[in-house]
Amino acid sequence: MEIIPAIDIIDGKCVRLTEGDYDTVKVYNQDPLDAARQFEDAGLTRLHLVDLDGAKKGAVTNWKVLEKIAAKTKMVIDFGGGIKTDTDVRIVLESGAAYATVGSIAVKDEETFSSWLTTFGEDKFMLGADVKDEKITVGGWLETTGVWVYDFIEKYTAKGVTKIFCTDVSKDGKLEGPSIDLYKNIIEKFPTLHFIASGGVSNINDVYQLAEIGCKGVIIGKAIYEGRVTLQELVKVK
Repeated sequence: MEIIPAIDIIDGKCVRLTEGDYDTVKVYNQDPLDAARQFEDAGLTRLHLVDLDGAKKGAVTNWKVLEKIAAKTKMVIDFGGGIKTDTDVRIVLESGAAYATVGSIAVKDEETFSSWLTTFGEDKFMLGADVKDEKITVGGWLETTGVWVYDFIEKYTAKGVTKIFCTDVSKDGKLEGPSIDLYKNIIEKFPTLHFIASGGVSNINDVYQLAEIGCKGVIIGKAIYEGRVTLQELVKVK
């Protein structure tokens, strides 16, 4: 299973929010590159980079941070937050991301996202299904839609998307454990999907539980920064 540490960026700093609420921002590191290097030095190879300024603004904002981390580490990076245009996708991929992470646009503008899959290739995208009560949320989790998560996943796997991560917004940043039942249901319905869990991990047992139900990866943020799980523990997870 892939262990994917998360770095959320506001004003060029490494932060975390609780339940996607921008009023709960907590700075963990002034320099995201320093955080990325700590992950790499421990033996981790993946990184989930989120441009929270971009998510709020609706345009990629912190791409310079991505560029710096991509140039100075060997980590395989997915980058999301504010990707709305062809230009945004190009900026992200040209700045060193292996994958452009998208969510809101796939819900609000299926035509545009589908055109990206054709133009850039399905393998260049990681699709985020952010949910609240099994319904998709968009706009940095500020807006809940009526789209059922299973319909959303079915639509885009049919279009060739293979990597999808799901964040239960009600769990994110609260260290209360991940949404095991939700993830189990998704994996049962889509057994060939490269499914990545995100949000709620509170200790190493949560990670092993996610591996046990068939998750191919897990995105972890706050649990690392708050010392609930160590990088040494995470590196041992297979």
